Amino acid sequence: MSKRRASGEGSIRKRPDGRWEGRYVAGHDESGKAIRRNVLGKTQAEVKEKLRQAIESAQGLDVGKADDYTVGRWVETWYELYSRPNIRESTQRYYRRFIDRHILPMLGDTKLTKLTGRQIQKMLNEVREHGKRQRNGHLSETDEICENGSN
Repeated sequence: MSKRRASGEGSIRKRPDGRWEGRYVAGHDESGKAIRRNVLGKTQAEVKEKLRQAIESAQGLDVGKADDYTVGRWVETWYELYSRPNIRESTQRYYRRFIDRHILPMLGDTKLTKLTGRQIQKMLNEVREHGKRQRNGHLSETDEICENGSN
């Protein structure tokens, strides 16, 4: 029985011609469809190593472009190109509101290459504590209605 590989590690199989093939998802196109690639080798170990390297290079951020991106710019790009076309209208509104109220004010100007886990955790903690508050610290009219139990 073959061993199961973890999600994101690709797949390895022996082809009818005797060579080994490793397949992986290199990314997604504009419509969200997976872009699949493969590597070939004479031995399973060779393909395993090639597959690991290929997945790393496919997931790696282009260092030249990474310096240009701020968290805000990347979130906007992600939302418009990858997320928005594939989600319901109500989810779009929820994501847009979360981006505008929390991510952009707290992390938007941070360079993507300088973003740390600590900054993300701090943002999440603040959202948990003050999630219904707007940037100026006051409750919005709809938030007050929801807190009072109306609606």
